[in-house]
Amino acid sequence: MRIPTLTLLACLALANPARAADPDLTARIEAALKAAYPATSFRDIRPTPLPGIYEVTMGRNLAYVGGDARYFLFGHLYDMREQRDLTADSLEAARRIDFASLPLADAITTVRGKGTRVLAVFSDPDCPYCRKLEQELAKLDDVTVHTFLYPLAELHPEARQRAIAVWCAPDRAAAWQVLMVNGKAPPAAECAHPIDRNIALARNLGVEGTPALFDVRGRHLAGAAPAQRIEAFLAEGDRKPAAEGMQP
Repeated sequence: MRIPTLTLLACLALANPARAADPDLTARIEAALKAAYPATSFRDIRPTPLPGIYEVTMGRNLAYVGGDARYFLFGHLYDMREQRDLTADSLEAARRIDFASLPLADAITTVRGKGTRVLAVFSDPDCPYCRKLEQELAKLDDVTVHTFLYPLAELHPEARQRAIAVWCAPDRAAAWQVLMVNGKAPPAAECAHPIDRNIALARNLGVEGTPALFDVRGRHLAGAAPAQRIEAFLAEGDRKPAAEGMQP
């Protein structure tokens, strides 16, 4: 059986504990990366348990580099002793958002039951998977859903105008439900709206597709997940320490 390179390296380094970062070295690695790849955003350069190998966050992705920043490893790093996928842990942390910073006034808020559980959803009015998600969200109780209208014009040319019409409707939440459940868009309208801000926000958060859900700890759940999966997602968040909800 062929063992992936990073898995093999992790097996050879089981006895190596996590090491503290050398500020001078990480600064040199960052400078070398930015000089070689000026169009790429590099951040969070951290040492791994493998001597001489550093984990680097590149946008929403991860890579592993040596001290000279010349060679890259792509894949998953495993701690075989602890049976943990270290890369998956880092990716989850990197993809979290600061929920408290979301401009909820720019979202359509729907409260079901007491609304003690909270979700933020980025949704496109012409996205068929977003419509499926709305059907699943309707099955949840005791939840507050903040929906950010996020039309993807490159996929759905008319979505932006529909999003604006929903926002300008007398009852935004009702207009959104009628559109997503019955397929009936409200009459075209113009008013002050947050659609352009929502698009910028989504892109800044790395939301590239719809639907995208986030819980109050900033964890991400992509796609039209069934109600049972969303319930499990919310329960998983409830079991995690509050400190884990912050973006690193």
